[in-house]
Amino acid sequence: MSASAESLIADIPAFAPYARPATLLRPTAGTTGAGDSSVGGPLLWPADDPWPVCPAPHLVQVSEKLSDEERETWQRIDHAMKERHRQNPGRGYEVTEEEARIQTEIMAGASALDMTNWERIRSVQDTSGPGVPMVPVMQLYARDVPGDHWPAGMDVLQVLWCPNDHSDLPGQPYYWGPAVELRHRSSSTVQTTLTHPPRPDRADESYLPHPCTIAPLEIVDLPEQDELPEDLFDEGDRWAEARGLEFNRGLACRPGWKVGGWPSWHLTDFTPIDCSCGARMRLFLTMDSGDDPDIVVGRHGELRVFTCPADASHPIRLNIQ
Repeated sequence: MSASAESLIADIPAFAPYARPATLLRPTAGTTGAGDSSVGGPLLWPADDPWPVCPAPHLVQVSEKLSDEERETWQRIDHAMKERHRQNPGRGYEVTEEEARIQTEIMAGASALDMTNWERIRSVQDTSGPGVPMVPVMQLYARDVPGDHWPAGMDVLQVLWCPNDHSDLPGQPYYWGPAVELRHRSSSTVQTTLTHPPRPDRADESYLPHPCTIAPLEIVDLPEQDELPEDLFDEGDRWAEARGLEFNRGLACRPGWKVGGWPSWHLTDFTPIDCSCGARMRLFLTMDSGDDPDIVVGRHGELRVFTCPADASHPIRLNIQ
């Protein structure tokens, strides 16, 4: 048996209660149709079903010109910082407490400074105009991704999002990214399909996925260190190392486009996500920007969708890692 989560569990049965089924989607650039599972491809959408639009305010960047006095003050602080570094390279580039206070006042809450045009850049909520049409992100057929997550009578899952940044979405605390919507359908009830859905007139290009086919692979996924007893993780880590593997992201919290499995917390502290009903939510979908330019879907690493195991009708929770 090759080194895998299954073989680890066979050797260390204490991991069995932590095993979760998952399907790696493994998208590859290609042409798809409405009858296919895909990433970024066309959806099996009834012609009489209104196309969803995003009513939420979007974040847009606005620029504010610094005054001549502000620009000169910033340049003076920058020059002083560089001069201190030149005289003492071991100290690095540092500003004094007073200089940091002045820079904070100049920034006035803005998120970035354009030192070419000398403009503060800040993100603001834009509520102007009609709702932006959502774009297809993923379509999955039950025949390609089997499991117990399909509602009765449904065999198509469709994922759409608004290709703009949002913050303070209802029910999504500490979230910044595209607004996401899930739809389930029964393919047998769709008689006439919409072939030309509306296109958004405003979009962040990084949130427009390229059409990809998928090659589903069913696996067993395990949690990483944050969600395991310390002694059990150490035992699993030694097992993996003896076989030339990394436990994290090699046997546990497998990366990539994924249905089910476990979420990784490799970029942030472990953050349990609970439903409003009190149940601990479980990872349902992972959408991974990755390194392949054909399947980049955002400037973030992974956008994850969590659902309530107690009641699938409860609102989803979004998380970006």
